[in-house]
Order: sequence, then C-alpha cells, then structure tokens
Amino acid sequence: MNVSTFAELQPEFLQRVSSAVYACLSTIDTKDRPRSRIIHPIWEGANSWIVSYPATPKSKHIARNPHVSLAYINDINKPVYAEWTAEWKHEREEKRRVWEVIKVTPPPMGYDPEPHFRTVDHIHFGLLKLTPWRIELYRLNGESIIWQP
Repeated sequence: MNVSTFAELQPEFLQRVSSAVYACLSTIDTKDRPRSRIIHPIWEGANSWIVSYPATPKSKHIARNPHVSLAYINDINKPVYAEWTAEWKHEREEKRRVWEVIKVTPPPMGYDPEPHFRTVDHIHFGLLKLTPWRIELYRLNGESIIWQP
C-alpha cells in the first residue's frame, strides 16, 4: 500500500525504529561493491541524522555515490527498509542544533554525545544527513506500507 505523506506511516515507523534503535547502513564502495555497517541514527521528522567520524571509508563511498540504504530488523516479520540520499553537514550551527536534538531525545534513541566527542568542534564529530527517497514498512504476512516523497 502506497501512502502519500510521511505522517501516514510515521507512528508505526517510529515504533519500529525505536524498538530496534540500531540499523544496518549500506553504501557502495569505490569499487562498486556493497558495504554495510551498524549505525545509530536519530530521527527528525522524515530525515535522519548520523554522527560519524568524517575520515572513514563511508565518507569516500558517499562522496562517490550519495545513495545509501538503511535496514532496521528488530522483528523479522516487520523490518523497515529506507533508501536515502546522504550528505555531510559542516555548518557549526547545524551541528550544534543536531547535537542538542540527540541530547534531549529520550534514550535509547537519544544519548549524550559529550563523552564521545566533547564538543561539536571535535575533529571526529561529523554530521551526516539522510534525506529519504523511499521508506518501506515491510510486513511478512500482509501488505507493506511504502512512502516515496
């Protein structure tokens, strides 16, 4: 079933991702091979934020191909699959704003970034914004819900 707005799937979406917390992020490496890793996204509406060291292979992959895929699998009968365009955000004010979003979001989705990075100016505090182009709430024994902005 296709829905026309994110709001139509948002309650179930947030319930599923909140129960899983961690997701598998896949990128395409510089030799056109898929690479996956576990991440801890934070949600703000339909967009997602990932705090990540900017000098990683993931950075090189995204620079070459910004399309990434995210999978949450807490319940094998109801996974979430999301397709994104990823971009690094370097503006200090945006970093500070998202830092606060992460800090005030209740656990387990939110956390205090200070013990890991001390400040938004830390060399390893990179901010990756994921903008969706497709989100699917899959149902093994039922109709999936799909939203494409």
